[in-house]
Amino acid sequence: MTGVTLTADQIRNAPAPVREWIEQEVIRSLGLVPRAPTAAATAQAAHLVACSVEDMAGVVEHIRGTFPAVNVLFEFGRPGVNYGQPAVMTFRLMDILHHTRLQQIEQLMTCLEMINKALADVRKDPSARFCGFDNEGHCLIAPQTQASIAALWQDMMARQQAQQTRANDRIAPAA
Repeated sequence: MTGVTLTADQIRNAPAPVREWIEQEVIRSLGLVPRAPTAAATAQAAHLVACSVEDMAGVVEHIRGTFPAVNVLFEFGRPGVNYGQPAVMTFRLMDILHHTRLQQIEQLMTCLEMINKALADVRKDPSARFCGFDNEGHCLIAPQTQASIAALWQDMMARQQAQQTRANDRIAPAA
């Protein structure tokens, strides 16, 4: 057996097909996905819940004390790749791991499970699932859920900006 050590810069600067191959090998070596497609991955996509902005606000309220989970949730406000029937949005687990600056895939999976549990609590439905996974290292969510997360983020930023403007108006010196 031969081992190769690559720096983060070498991986980052490698051509896309090489990075994807490395990603798949890491995911397989950690045992996060089976080698062959299974019916379970397809079934997972069928149980995903299309979440409203209110659902997502409830989830944020449930997980707000756990910053990494909140950070992971808002990663899904970014545009993903839409495919399939019924349509799902896909996000690469390795991209989410990188954007959230988590150190290990297990930390990401813990955050995703917290989000799934929070959604089940909000919807009062233990079978409700925020996300599922495929055999290629992707996280799957309903397109409406992605749009709701993006809308919630925009609403939160608008409210924060309005509060900051009001605070600045109160502090402004009299002319």
